[in-house]
Amino acid sequence: MLKEFRDFAMKGNVVDLAVGVIIGAAFGAIVSSMVADIIMPIIGAITGGLDFSNYFTGLSKSVTATNLADAKKQGAVLAWGSFLTLTLNFIIVAFVLFMVIRGMNTLKRKEEAKPAEPPKPSAETVLLTEIRDLLKAKA
Repeated sequence: MLKEFRDFAMKGNVVDLAVGVIIGAAFGAIVSSMVADIIMPIIGAITGGLDFSNYFTGLSKSVTATNLADAKKQGAVLAWGSFLTLTLNFIIVAFVLFMVIRGMNTLKRKEEAKPAEPPKPSAETVLLTEIRDLLKAKA
């Protein structure tokens, strides 16, 4: 059973998938940082310090806090600002991934578009061609 598991785990597809997941997680962290640390502050500066993540609607009369963390302690809240922020993050991550994949596909198409060199003739073909040419020259 251990041998079967080792054979399964060492198949190319499983290892490729594991590498893809690890790289994807690292890439997701980079893009999340880009959104949180670069894009959202720029949006905040353009909109006059607007921070969507702290917007909420209290679902009970006991919620009187002005920030989301305190409001959650007081009762049920609809944290639509957090949802909006995460949706914006998702759209940006999806766009960045789209651009990366698009670039990779463009490079792949350029490589496929290069005409392949014709295969070199075999030694037998070269020899037969030389014999043919010699026979033509004698005739």
